[in-house]
Amino acid sequence: MLVIGKDLVVDYPVIDADAHVNEPPDLWQSRLPANMRERGPKVVRTDAGDSWSIDGGKVIRLVKPTALAGLSYVQAGKTAITYDNMRPGSFDPKARLHDMDMDGMACQVLYPSIGLQGGKAYSDDPELQIACVRAYNDWLAEFCGYAPKRLYGLSIIPTVGVAAAIAEMKHGLDIGMRGAIISTFPNGTLDPEPEDAAFWDFCQDADIPVQVHIGSFNRTPMVPRAKRKSLGIRPDLKAGAGAMPIVMDFIECGILDDFPRLKLVMVEAGVGWIPTLLEQADDFYQRYRWTSATGEDYKLSPSEYFYRNFYSTFMIDTMGMALRHKCGIDHIMWSTDYPHGGTEWPYSRTWLERNFSGLPYDEVRKMIHDNAVALYRLTPPPSEKGVITDSPQKVGRMAQPVT
Repeated sequence: MLVIGKDLVVDYPVIDADAHVNEPPDLWQSRLPANMRERGPKVVRTDAGDSWSIDGGKVIRLVKPTALAGLSYVQAGKTAITYDNMRPGSFDPKARLHDMDMDGMACQVLYPSIGLQGGKAYSDDPELQIACVRAYNDWLAEFCGYAPKRLYGLSIIPTVGVAAAIAEMKHGLDIGMRGAIISTFPNGTLDPEPEDAAFWDFCQDADIPVQVHIGSFNRTPMVPRAKRKSLGIRPDLKAGAGAMPIVMDFIECGILDDFPRLKLVMVEAGVGWIPTLLEQADDFYQRYRWTSATGEDYKLSPSEYFYRNFYSTFMIDTMGMALRHKCGIDHIMWSTDYPHGGTEWPYSRTWLERNFSGLPYDEVRKMIHDNAVALYRLTPPPSEKGVITDSPQKVGRMAQPVT
């Protein structure tokens, strides 16, 4: 049992709606066809730590930012991360359950690390990209199969056309995935096209949510890090700067009129931005719909579309909690970001207290349990006063010392 603040008791399983895996170093080298392995992702070691070499070395991506769980802020700055010294819970399901128990997490919805920008992160070559996507999705399904009531996977969707996107969606459903991560519109570009309708129709009929993680749908290149004082990921992205134009794209292009039951999840962008965006969007709707050539085509106000079709995840967002009812309290979900640099593992209780202390029991339960369970159709393991009873370790929900 977990107590938040002075009197808020959490006596139900806590759901982490956005955790990650670090793909194991042999994932693609062991699963890709032999003729693709040279260009497939592989781990290379340097003095700075392990990096992923992607598409034959066209992209080199340091592992470190995605594997900082358990390190203090100071340690994170001084430590070279390799697959030898990162938390094994990054890529080993048995170790993952141990780390979840230490942190008090009953279930996790899992996102990739390399593939956060979608299939295009692997290659622009359609054949290689599709093969890399399939290898990851199959591996993740096996990872989740170790504890199917606690680990839930999401398919990466390729960015090479609608047919490939639908094919991977179908495959994901066959192997038990609970959603699909897109980084472009289904046609593979940043602009909606009529052929996308087949993908949205499939998602709506299957009642499977579609995820857009921060870092996706990038239209404008960021200033190169060499020309700015970088903090790693830009804080404006975690404050909704990237999510807002995507939300408006979906509302303005008419997709939500044609597919009213489509569920879209804005991931790791926080929620405090939602009331401001909707206030301004509704004001524009009232002011300008009669003077715009297409304004009268709206069937609903922007806020009505948002509250009906969109979901959002957050980590630390006290501003969002102050405005939680205007954020759509039935559609917002808390998360840890484990094992990425944003995590407080194994002391996520500090985030729970900072976010939720003083809030009503039923509202907190929605944000850390009910909403994710309903959206992803989760079946959390049995619990007794908030303690998972089918875990091999049977560790209490209070955070334990790191081991």
